[in-house]
Amino acid sequence: MAFAVLGGAQVTLVAAITLLTVPLPAIQREFGLGQGDLALLSSAYGLTFGGLLLLGGRLADRWGAREVFLAGMALLAAASAVGGLAPGHAVLLAARFAQGVGAAMAAPAAVSLVTRLRPDVRERERALAVWGTLSATGAVAGSLLSGLVAAVASWRWSFLLPAAAGVVAVAVGALLLPSVPRTAARLDLPGALLATAGLVAFAYGLLQGAMVVTAAGLLLMCGFVALQTRTPRPLLPLRLVAHRRRGAALLVVFVTAAASAATTFLLSLHLQQGRGLSPILTSLAFLPFLLVVVMGPVSGRLLRRFGVRRVLVAGSVLAAVSMALLGDIGAGGSVLAGLLVFPVASGLAFSGATVAALDDVPAEDAGVAGGLVNTAMEAGPTVGLAVLVALAAARAGHVPAGGTRAMTEGYGFALTVMAPVFLLAAATVAVALPRFEE
Repeated sequence: MAFAVLGGAQVTLVAAITLLTVPLPAIQREFGLGQGDLALLSSAYGLTFGGLLLLGGRLADRWGAREVFLAGMALLAAASAVGGLAPGHAVLLAARFAQGVGAAMAAPAAVSLVTRLRPDVRERERALAVWGTLSATGAVAGSLLSGLVAAVASWRWSFLLPAAAGVVAVAVGALLLPSVPRTAARLDLPGALLATAGLVAFAYGLLQGAMVVTAAGLLLMCGFVALQTRTPRPLLPLRLVAHRRRGAALLVVFVTAAASAATTFLLSLHLQQGRGLSPILTSLAFLPFLLVVVMGPVSGRLLRRFGVRRVLVAGSVLAAVSMALLGDIGAGGSVLAGLLVFPVASGLAFSGATVAALDDVPAEDAGVAGGLVNTAMEAGPTVGLAVLVALAAARAGHVPAGGTRAMTEGYGFALTVMAPVFLLAAATVAVALPRFEE
């Protein structure tokens, strides 16, 4: 039951990102927003969520995973309620940023609690295999609910639904979740400021096409890495990233999350602009993605039988196949096949990568390791979308006919590019992980 509370919270945290996607035009009309304001409103949650995850993980280690999880979900619920009742754009934007802060506290604390709930190695692997698919489940659920909200209700329900889920998580979690011993981990505040400012500036610059801001974000993140090598109590112990197996697993999480976000975004545009589907029909077109829900338990069995290395390689290769199928965006049968293959591939990839990334993490670093996995999960869509949308636009610009045909070719090219990226990730896993596992 405690795992169900944590799992439901994780699905809610990710669903809250995509719940706002389809209702954005309604918000634009009500408050008279420009495209820049709308883009910032859409990305505000992800900016604070991704930028503060490492700090949230260290807070969980320092103050207790249970306490930080409950505080984060309470903040998410309060911010969501404020957003749902917002009288104007400024309050709505502030609520969106605050949602991300609460999520950044709750997500790594939840991972830390999951690892403590299952002390047995095999039980923990099975739990983490299921956990690895929950983010993808949340993204799919958010996309489907987003279209439903846009079709039958006010956009305000995009905020009120996470508020209700947050209240339930806090009420039930306070009764069921166990207390976890706190560690002596000190808070590296200068590192937290550099990491947060760097990640936010980098992501915002990519989303807005502001290269100066992106460059400033990169410089701040380089400063963060330099600081982590010198401080005795780093926010992010670099040994966690430098570990070959963990580094390969984080690469798979990053690439798979990027492909998932790009697939949803580009196909949504294609189905509405190229095929003329309504928002609700566009959301329903992604129903095959619900296959990822059953992949958690299946992946757990496959991990025990074949080992992390084989499952990760298989998931990455299957993802490459699905991207090649989706890249042929003009062929309906090919796209349907890709939509069926990708959730299976991403389920294997996320599950195997989560187990590999969190295995053998010291107790004092459990929270920050969970924050690191979630950071890769959040950074992937931001960076991947920015790069792939730019590739799609560049490709479309070289199509003489222009119009819908040019957009379709651009979207297909961007998705096809992900196929060799997944093959590279598979090769990295094959080299970095042990050949034979117990």
